Amino acid sequence: MAEAQPTTETSTATEPLLSQQLLDFRELLPDSLATTWQLIEQYPILGSLLIALAFYFLALIGRALLTQVLGRLTDMTRTTLDDRVLEVLRKPIFVTIFFAGLCLATVAANLPAGRDFLLNLLVSIIVANWMVAALKMVTLVLNSLSNAQRFTIIDARTVPLIDLTSNLVIIMFGSYVLLMIWGINPVGWLASAGIAGLAIGFAAKDTLSNLFSGFFIVADAPYKLGDYINLDTGERGKVCAIGLRSTRLLTRDDVEITIPNGVIAAAKIINESGGPQTMRIRIVVGVAYGSDVDQVSELLMLAGTEHTEVCNSPEPRVRLRGFGASSLDFNLMCWINKPEDRGRIAHELHVKIYKLFNEHEVEIPYAKQDLYIKQWPSLKND
Repeated sequence: MAEAQPTTETSTATEPLLSQQLLDFRELLPDSLATTWQLIEQYPILGSLLIALAFYFLALIGRALLTQVLGRLTDMTRTTLDDRVLEVLRKPIFVTIFFAGLCLATVAANLPAGRDFLLNLLVSIIVANWMVAALKMVTLVLNSLSNAQRFTIIDARTVPLIDLTSNLVIIMFGSYVLLMIWGINPVGWLASAGIAGLAIGFAAKDTLSNLFSGFFIVADAPYKLGDYINLDTGERGKVCAIGLRSTRLLTRDDVEITIPNGVIAAAKIINESGGPQTMRIRIVVGVAYGSDVDQVSELLMLAGTEHTEVCNSPEPRVRLRGFGASSLDFNLMCWINKPEDRGRIAHELHVKIYKLFNEHEVEIPYAKQDLYIKQWPSLKND
């Protein structure tokens, strides 16, 4: 007997934490339930089946109460978010109650082998169900907040970024819990991952820079698909794709340019589509001194209003901007709907203005020099 005691102590010391906690709960039972548990221990197989059956019905009752009681409360609200969240919670609540009963049934069955593995598996299924439910609820909440009719709490353009970040946090926390359930200490893994992360960070710093810049572009949204942007590096085009690593522009020459997000994040961006619905174009024209300024203003206004693709609101405007070296400098300002039509419409306005000026004999000055001879040189007869 003296040699058997160390073996028993060693077995208790190496007992898995989860199994040990489930075994110790018997000490917390009241006297009435302790007597019942002693009866179950006398018939372990029958007792475990009764426990599993009782918790199955208890899970059904809990889910029914959740649907009936909380369902009535959610019917009083105008939003459908609480109804969808309640629908998501039905399964994990049922699984939690039923599988908790299966854990007790496993302990009561007093299996000769495999008890610890079965307990860890049952608890892991509970954790996995709550992870899936949490992922679904985050998506529901973000979509509801971004699609609110009266007050938009979250910008719809930032929903993918927040959703991805939330999912990563939920998966990392759930994975940590699962590792602890199976008795795996993740601290060593995290330390190794940190060292590996430093090495990967130095090796792929440009790629990571583009990746983080892509997150910031999605969150800050300086442009969106279909916008026409100008970069201080000279590129101009329509945004046809926004990725986590790069952004692609389609130029007016129908050439697609792929620009790393790190370059765009550090560049000055002019978004021609980012303001109001219309875009202003400016036609600069000079007329000769002595021209009728009222007539010139009327002709420029006529050229702007007669063009079918120039917006009526706001209407075109004509301004005399200054006195040049050899011309009166006028500006015709018009608003158009599409930035990509700027070049074509400007060409058509220039042609129209030139024809109107020729028709009404308005001189457009050009570079010329007048030579004045103050005195002719005297001619001497040889």
